[in-house]
Amino acid sequence: MSILANYLQTGDWKGEKHVPVIHAPESISANVLTEIKLSIGDAIAHPNTLEHHISWFKLFFLAEGAKFPVELGTYNFMAHGEGEMFTEPVAIAKVKLPSSGKLIAISYCNIHGLWENSADITVI
Repeated sequence: MSILANYLQTGDWKGEKHVPVIHAPESISANVLTEIKLSIGDAIAHPNTLEHHISWFKLFFLAEGAKFPVELGTYNFMAHGEGEMFTEPVAIAKVKLPSSGKLIAISYCNIHGLWENSADITVI
Protein backbone atom coordinates (compact mmCIF):
# COMPACT_ATOMS: atom_id res chain seq x y z
CA MET A 1 0.00 0.00 0.00
CA SER A 2 1.32 3.43 -0.94
CA ILE A 3 1.69 5.84 1.93
CA LEU A 4 2.64 8.87 -0.17
CA ALA A 5 -0.44 8.52 -2.39
CA ASN A 6 -2.58 9.28 0.65
CA TYR A 7 -0.96 12.72 0.92
CA LEU A 8 -0.85 13.84 -2.72
CA GLN A 9 -3.65 16.29 -3.35
CA THR A 10 -4.97 17.34 -6.73
CA GLY A 11 -7.65 19.47 -8.31
CA ASP A 12 -8.31 21.80 -11.20
CA TRP A 13 -5.58 24.45 -11.25
CA LYS A 14 -8.17 27.00 -12.42
CA GLY A 15 -9.92 26.71 -9.05
CA GLU A 16 -7.12 25.55 -6.72
CA LYS A 17 -4.01 27.72 -6.31
CA HIS A 18 -1.74 24.87 -5.15
CA VAL A 19 -2.01 22.62 -8.21
CA PRO A 20 1.06 22.86 -10.47
CA VAL A 21 0.26 23.98 -14.01
CA ILE A 22 2.01 22.11 -16.84
CA HIS A 23 2.46 24.21 -19.96
CA ALA A 24 3.34 21.73 -22.71
CA PRO A 25 2.25 21.06 -26.27
CA GLU A 26 -0.24 18.22 -26.72
CA SER A 27 1.98 16.65 -29.37
CA ILE A 28 5.69 16.83 -30.19
CA SER A 29 8.16 15.16 -32.51
CA ALA A 30 10.24 12.28 -31.12
CA ASN A 31 13.60 13.27 -29.66
CA VAL A 32 13.19 16.96 -30.52
CA LEU A 33 14.06 19.44 -27.77
CA THR A 34 10.77 20.66 -26.30
CA GLU A 35 10.12 23.30 -23.67
CA ILE A 36 7.94 22.39 -20.68
CA LYS A 37 7.01 25.15 -18.24
CA LEU A 38 5.76 24.61 -14.69
CA SER A 39 4.02 27.32 -12.72
CA ILE A 40 1.61 27.77 -9.86
CA GLY A 41 -1.30 30.10 -9.28
CA ASP A 42 -1.98 30.90 -12.93
CA ALA A 43 -5.69 31.50 -12.26
CA ILE A 44 -5.62 32.18 -8.51
CA ALA A 45 -2.42 33.68 -7.11
CA HIS A 46 -0.58 31.65 -4.50
CA PRO A 47 1.14 33.62 -1.71
CA ASN A 48 4.90 33.91 -1.87
CA THR A 49 5.84 34.90 1.66
CA LEU A 50 8.08 33.45 4.33
CA GLU A 51 4.96 32.17 6.09
CA HIS A 52 3.25 30.64 3.03
CA HIS A 53 5.07 29.65 -0.16
CA ILE A 54 5.82 26.98 -2.74
CA SER A 55 9.18 25.39 -1.88
CA TRP A 56 9.72 23.17 -4.93
CA PHE A 57 8.46 21.43 -8.06
CA LYS A 58 9.36 18.00 -9.41
CA LEU A 59 8.67 16.97 -13.00
CA PHE A 60 8.43 13.34 -14.11
CA PHE A 61 7.68 11.55 -17.39
CA LEU A 62 5.92 8.20 -17.51
CA ALA A 63 6.33 6.70 -20.99
CA GLU A 64 3.45 4.61 -22.34
CA GLY A 65 3.93 1.02 -21.20
CA ALA A 66 6.66 1.92 -18.69
CA LYS A 67 6.50 0.65 -15.13
CA PHE A 68 8.15 3.67 -13.49
CA PRO A 69 8.32 7.40 -14.21
CA VAL A 70 11.65 9.11 -14.92
CA GLU A 71 12.46 12.28 -13.01
CA LEU A 72 13.12 15.10 -15.50
CA GLY A 73 13.86 17.82 -12.99
CA THR A 74 13.71 19.25 -9.50
CA TYR A 75 13.30 23.00 -9.04
CA ASN A 76 13.85 24.63 -5.63
CA PHE A 77 12.64 28.12 -4.73
CA MET A 78 14.74 29.40 -1.87
CA ALA A 79 14.00 33.14 -1.37
CA HIS A 80 10.68 33.86 0.32
CA GLY A 81 11.13 37.43 1.54
CA GLU A 82 14.54 37.27 3.14
CA GLY A 83 16.14 40.67 2.51
CA GLU A 84 13.04 41.52 0.46
CA MET A 85 14.06 38.94 -2.18
CA PHE A 86 11.61 36.46 -3.68
CA THR A 87 11.97 33.49 -6.01
CA GLU A 88 8.84 33.06 -8.11
CA PRO A 89 7.75 29.41 -8.44
CA VAL A 90 8.20 29.03 -12.20
CA ALA A 91 10.43 26.45 -13.89
CA ILE A 92 11.43 25.68 -17.47
CA ALA A 93 12.60 22.24 -18.58
CA LYS A 94 13.88 21.50 -22.06
CA VAL A 95 13.49 17.81 -22.75
CA LYS A 96 13.70 15.23 -25.53
CA LEU A 97 11.07 12.52 -25.25
CA PRO A 98 11.26 9.33 -27.34
CA SER A 99 7.64 8.25 -26.94
CA SER A 100 4.18 9.33 -25.89
CA GLY A 101 3.28 9.33 -22.23
CA LYS A 102 2.31 11.42 -19.25
CA LEU A 103 4.04 14.41 -17.69
CA ILE A 104 3.57 14.47 -13.92
CA ALA A 105 4.27 17.53 -11.79
CA ILE A 106 4.36 17.72 -8.00
CA SER A 107 4.55 20.92 -5.98
CA TYR A 108 5.15 21.40 -2.26
CA CYS A 109 3.47 24.17 -0.25
CA ASN A 110 5.02 24.69 3.18
CA ILE A 111 1.53 24.88 4.75
CA HIS A 112 -0.73 22.75 2.53
CA GLY A 113 1.60 19.92 1.53
CA LEU A 114 2.01 18.02 -1.73
CA TRP A 115 -0.03 18.69 -4.88
CA GLU A 116 0.07 16.93 -8.23
CA ASN A 117 -1.09 17.38 -11.79
CA SER A 118 -0.49 15.50 -15.03
CA ALA A 119 -0.74 16.08 -18.75
CA ASP A 120 -0.71 13.61 -21.63
CA ILE A 121 1.80 14.27 -24.38
CA THR A 122 1.76 12.52 -27.74
CA VAL A 123 4.91 11.89 -29.75
CA ILE A 124 4.29 11.88 -33.48
